[in-house]
Amino acid sequence: MIPRIAIINKNTLEATGLKSIIGDIVPKVTVSVFSSVKAMLHEQDEEVPFVHFFVSSQNLVAEPDFFLAHPRQTIVLTSRALKNPLFSHFKTLNTSMAEHELVKAFLSLHQQAHGSAPHSGFHHGFVPEEEVMTPALEISSRETEVLALVARGFTNKEIADRLCISLPTVISHRKNICEKLNLRSVSSLTIYAVTHGIVRVDEI
Repeated sequence: MIPRIAIINKNTLEATGLKSIIGDIVPKVTVSVFSSVKAMLHEQDEEVPFVHFFVSSQNLVAEPDFFLAHPRQTIVLTSRALKNPLFSHFKTLNTSMAEHELVKAFLSLHQQAHGSAPHSGFHHGFVPEEEVMTPALEISSRETEVLALVARGFTNKEIADRLCISLPTVISHRKNICEKLNLRSVSSLTIYAVTHGIVRVDEI
């Protein structure tokens, strides 16, 4: 059974961007976007329920009862500090951060699913542990070293210096990594590196 995640947000651009990030981090889920709880419930499948709800602060305030009944499954999307006591019941994700920081925050929430935090943003079992830490068999050991440094924010020149290889060799490795993994952006490479155990979230 493929887990389902709902994004409840009237801001289509923000919701679409988050959907893309979630898809990169946990590809074995189905992510659906809705403008309201009513629209989501209209499409809810009792046999395959939504395991998590990413909801804008505006939607949460407008329809709090549903989310208060599902506090551990709810993550509030916000671009500013939330003073309403209502929000103290939920994990939050700051959507105003730069993409790299947003990816890092999301990965931190995702990683907590396999830790011991009692109120983690993702419940245990969201994604099997073996799927999160699967070795990166698609790329060579040297490419794995390069990828780790890319994910940690090093430039091509810095990578070349650290690994004692030429700059063209680094560029060639990066090209091969992108082609093998079918990934293009630094963010998607970072997500791959973290979710495959190549680097830790606190290293990026």
